[in-house]
Amino acid sequence: MFEFLDFERYDLLGAFWTTVQLTFWSAIGSLIWGTVLAAMRVSPVPVMRAFGTVYVHLFRNIPLTLVIIACAQGLYMALRFSLGGDRPPDIYFRLAILGFIVYTATFVCEALRSGINTVPLGQAEAARALGLSFVQVLTLVVLPQAFRSVVAPLANVLIALTKNTTVAAAIGVTEAALLMKEMIENEAQLFLIAGIFALGFILLTLPTGLLLGWVSKRVAVKR
Repeated sequence: MFEFLDFERYDLLGAFWTTVQLTFWSAIGSLIWGTVLAAMRVSPVPVMRAFGTVYVHLFRNIPLTLVIIACAQGLYMALRFSLGGDRPPDIYFRLAILGFIVYTATFVCEALRSGINTVPLGQAEAARALGLSFVQVLTLVVLPQAFRSVVAPLANVLIALTKNTTVAAAIGVTEAALLMKEMIENEAQLFLIAGIFALGFILLTLPTGLLLGWVSKRVAVKR
């Protein structure tokens, strides 16, 4: 039944390893950029608030596939922007990560902004009364509590990002979805192949959800 699983012909583990790397680097970049966007959304500077608002509403409503293809076609094919890569596979891998960061950061931003709104206003006012600047209030008082209250929403964003990495196949990144497409085209085992890849994604996302759900309960802010 499983004769089609030729590991010398199909690098199944390598494809899922690429998926893990896409998820890992995209998650880090999205968390950083999403935090900056959230800070802009609550900034007292009107220009920064406007930029954060426009960015989030714009990129959150653009299909991810379009963002990824725009990174490949616009940045690399048109502008020759390679992010330091010297081979097409490396270049497209890095451009896919950039696209995921641009898109996923909007959801990280909104999750963090909801967490910021749970922090009592009196705490920020007390910090400002002590002479702390906006950046100090945000980094020392507000964001630590906001992160603790949004672990579960951020876990959902991470799980969605893991599944969204399949879109990288649109620009030829050799991750799980591209290998699945190749195997389905070459082998007459549609349901078995789909089941194997579905199981692979379950093994990637289920432990993540369970672990971060436990962390969310452990670090939740008691009010």
